[in-house]
Amino acid sequence: MRILYSFNKKGPEAEFWTRELAAASNDRHQFVPFNHEPYVALPLYVRAQLLDNLYFDRLPGLMRMYSDFEEMLGRHRIDAVIVDNQFPYHPDYLRTIPVYKVLRMSDGPIIASDRDFVYLHAYDHALYHSPAYSRDMDMAEKLRYCGVKRADFWPLGLFESRYDSHKTEDELMKQRRDIDVLFIGAMHVNKMPLIARMKKVFGKTIRTHGFSSLKKNIYFNLKYGFPGWIRPVEYDAILRLYQRAKIGINVHNRGDYTVGNYRMFELPANGVMQISDGGDNLERFFRVDQEIVRYRSFDELVEKTRWYLDHDAEREQIARAAYWRVLKDYRMADLLQRAGDLIARGMRSQNASEALDQQRTAQ
Repeated sequence: MRILYSFNKKGPEAEFWTRELAAASNDRHQFVPFNHEPYVALPLYVRAQLLDNLYFDRLPGLMRMYSDFEEMLGRHRIDAVIVDNQFPYHPDYLRTIPVYKVLRMSDGPIIASDRDFVYLHAYDHALYHSPAYSRDMDMAEKLRYCGVKRADFWPLGLFESRYDSHKTEDELMKQRRDIDVLFIGAMHVNKMPLIARMKKVFGKTIRTHGFSSLKKNIYFNLKYGFPGWIRPVEYDAILRLYQRAKIGINVHNRGDYTVGNYRMFELPANGVMQISDGGDNLERFFRVDQEIVRYRSFDELVEKTRWYLDHDAEREQIARAAYWRVLKDYRMADLLQRAGDLIARGMRSQNASEALDQQRTAQ
């Protein structure tokens, strides 16, 4: 089966996404990368209504994207399309595209109403990255409630470019780690309270870097009493910081209800013991207290961080177990083949359903 994978990335990310998506191909499923990022600036279609405006106006960049997209579909004889994260294809346009269409949800419920649920009717299949959704229901139940045609859990994972495959396990684990605690991530407003409190408790022993801005840094320090500046970091430098860290903190936008980001897999792949929120849903990804450590409150996070900083052997044991779990179950090349199998199953089910409908109509 031939699958076109449409995504939006730039810089180093665009390079390794393009390279590794294509390299994941085998005799069963072939993947054709299509980076839709260069055509239209992301802020112009980050919400569904904004995309509707662009489509109504027939924005030249959008129309050029659609033309190139169709050319790729024909040239590579594509059977199915996966569209990841930022969705530039208007539902009325997708209605004209005669391939199996898959919506890849990868950014959590904090944006789902603006950018995921509104598009579900235009796709044959949804792949969601986390079982978590809200206090009322999980993501699988929410998608059924939305009337999705087919949905499967398909986690995020580890790209080969996001760890050093040339190092042995022992080399990775035994190298000098001079950063006690590390957090790297986007500085969303709802993550700031916990990060500020951690900085005040651990001082210089915690390193924090974020995809932030001057405005957010000023807000962060005025709001939380000058806990410190969140310094940006070049994308290529993130791995070097990971490989210097003993403990990595994972913070999700809605805590227990957005668990499962890329950081969850990159930390252990680089030998970092991970302490994460995520509640009971954390068990869907790793064995708690064996491959990952869970915290349910700020006090518990501080207590466990201090304990594992004082117990190197226990910390390393968890880091090693998680390292092997990621390499076994969460490498993107393997996950992509798994997605291909899910899509093939969905296509067979759809064909069987259509054949049954035709039979009933004939009767």
